[in-house]
Amino acid sequence: MAHYVDGFLVPVPKRNLSAYRRTARHAGKIWREYGALEYRECVADDVKKGELTSFPRSVQLKRGETVVFSWIVFKSRAHRDRVNAKVMEDPRVADMMGAKAMPFDGKRMIYGGFEVAVDV
Repeated sequence: MAHYVDGFLVPVPKRNLSAYRRTARHAGKIWREYGALEYRECVADDVKKGELTSFPRSVQLKRGETVVFSWIVFKSRAHRDRVNAKVMEDPRVADMMGAKAMPFDGKRMIYGGFEVAVDV
């Protein structure tokens, strides 16, 4: 069965990684509660700045920050849309979305929805 994936790149200040992990664990539980199949958050370990393109360049990475690569798996785009609608109405998520509550610069977040083309 083909799935649908929401993917994210986020610049996170290294000093905020603990807070980011707490927020991500909380968010992941909410997405899973509403039906997401998987929820993953990955902190850059071997990510170099490329000459033209790279993960660091894509989020305009600043000194003292790292890149977090994340994804959420759904059954389909329609399933994603239903789950995300419920998540966005959840007051627990609203509490996390305030500018002061977010441990990263949301203006530099990159995200999008993707159809799975290969699943081995």
